[in-house]
Amino acid sequence: MAQNINVTSPEFDYTIKIGSGLLDKIGEYVPAAPSVVITNTTVASFYGKRLSQLLPNSSVITMPDGEQYKTLETVNGLYPELVTAGLDRSGTVMALGGGVVGDTAGFVAATYMRGVRFVQIPTTLLAMVDSSVGGKVGVDLPQGKNLVGAFKQPEVVIIDPDVLATLPEREWRCGMAEVIKHGFIADEQLLQPELWDKTQAEILIARAVAVKVKIVQEDPYEKTVRAYLNLGHTFAHAIERVSQYSWPHGEAVGVGLVAAARLSYVLGLCSAELSEKVEKVVSTVGLPTRIGDLDPAELFAAMGSDKKWQAGHSRFVLLKAIGQPVIAHDVEAGVVIETLRQLKS
Repeated sequence: MAQNINVTSPEFDYTIKIGSGLLDKIGEYVPAAPSVVITNTTVASFYGKRLSQLLPNSSVITMPDGEQYKTLETVNGLYPELVTAGLDRSGTVMALGGGVVGDTAGFVAATYMRGVRFVQIPTTLLAMVDSSVGGKVGVDLPQGKNLVGAFKQPEVVIIDPDVLATLPEREWRCGMAEVIKHGFIADEQLLQPELWDKTQAEILIARAVAVKVKIVQEDPYEKTVRAYLNLGHTFAHAIERVSQYSWPHGEAVGVGLVAAARLSYVLGLCSAELSEKVEKVVSTVGLPTRIGDLDPAELFAAMGSDKKWQAGHSRFVLLKAIGQPVIAHDVEAGVVIETLRQLKS
């Protein structure tokens, strides 16, 4: 039986539906008006035809697969396809895919004809537990991630764990980065290895989603506590950018969590035991804990265009304890660079 998590937002309330077999019932949960499904070339090969059969009033259009295509250039290519498909202001844009598809399609939905309805159908663990929830959509610029975007709440989020059967193992591990991030922020149960098995996917997803929903409802526009969801992400976004996105987001977040925990310890915010625990959990999940040959100084420089920076001043989400995230301002560059240098070994 599907679980429903209701979300209250400033625009309207909506439901996140989580349950096996929901994809085959998609017609019951989405608006009857004409729709366009935006997906990528990989996901389309698995589910594109199936979805077009389930939604006879829909068209399926594709974008290339990969973070490097989460750009305004891709968005500009999608707008004419919506026009060709006949999508008007009564229509719906549906995102079928991972976080890149969801973020890009959501930005298209927020801006096409000044906004049309939007539905999220995430197909990766990472998108299910994180990017499909909360209404933040957008694309990257060469200078940094998610620098162009909007808040666009979906009409509904459909999460069918069955689609994870086609998810590569590496992508599962990437999704686990966001799961354990939620665990360190607010739900220690998510750090228990017995919950990480794919047979527990529905329970795992529901617990992780519940963490994000609670925070997003308290702070929908990221003025205060929603920033806690960026634990590890200041480091992660810099790793992605400097590596020219050869590092997947989840793997970058894994190292970012380790770096954030080490920095927390160096600044006297947490115990050495907590820093060690974060690294152990990240490693046990199967994510990297070192930055390899990336240059620490270059990584810090890349953080300067992070949208979490304020007036040129650094902001890091750090940890005092499990369930006690904090924001640290104006951390010295040398301290951050040395922390990253320790992660080269």
